[in-house]
Amino acid sequence: MMKTPPIVTSQEWEAARRQLLVKEKEMTRARDALAAQRRRMPWLAVEKEYAFDGPGGRASLLDLFEGRRQLIVYRAFFEPGVFGWPDHACRGCSLVADQVAHVAHLNARDTTLVFVSRAPQPDIERVKARMGWTMPWYTMTDEFDADFGVDEWHGTNAFIRDGDSVYRTYFINSRGDEAMGSTWSYLDMTALGRQEEWEDSPEGYPQTPPYEWWNWHDEYGDAEPAQEWLAKVAEAADAGDRGTDDPDPRPRPAASAGDDTTGSPGSAGCRCPE
Repeated sequence: MMKTPPIVTSQEWEAARRQLLVKEKEMTRARDALAAQRRRMPWLAVEKEYAFDGPGGRASLLDLFEGRRQLIVYRAFFEPGVFGWPDHACRGCSLVADQVAHVAHLNARDTTLVFVSRAPQPDIERVKARMGWTMPWYTMTDEFDADFGVDEWHGTNAFIRDGDSVYRTYFINSRGDEAMGSTWSYLDMTALGRQEEWEDSPEGYPQTPPYEWWNWHDEYGDAEPAQEWLAKVAEAADAGDRGTDDPDPRPRPAASAGDDTTGSPGSAGCRCPE
């Protein structure tokens, strides 16, 4: 029989939650600080040429950026010899794929996400259709997986380009991949981060006001930011101090200074205006 925690009053439950909230805020700050350190990681030049097969034919690593400045590559195991072949990719990699948010939000931050596997393109397209996955998915044709630590285990690599020069900026694997999938977790592993003004980033990094770039995933480039939302953000910023205990350094629209939300700066305290 399972031993359950004590059953308490609503006041006792709230007191216990607030006690735990202190540690959750510490974790939020630590996560922000870790992302800031990633943005200061040295870059590793990628000097070798790599080739992939994609829906449009042969592609280089530079092509995978699709013209954007940053690239995130997840190595998924879908190939002969992997359990599930040819009907499924690896169960774990499939679970990761199911978590991926709409890539339009990453694209809006000049970032491209792709998956890569050893399977031929017809098999990839078939499984994507079956599972409802829409992210770009390429076929590796050379030593890319061995060179970037994903030949025997899954992993997520981040790259940045300066013109035609490509650099590796970060790598996450093992249990670190459990947190991947959201727009925020992907951006937090990149060299440029979320590119919002509240972030601790090196001088000269691209940054815009928070909220301003957020949009419906099917209307990026078309719809203007909600002016009434931005007006409320400005009002909150003008109001001044939000308290030293608040883990979210951004002004929140229509939020009180005492709001104790524990979410990350990308998700906390959103109260959309009517």
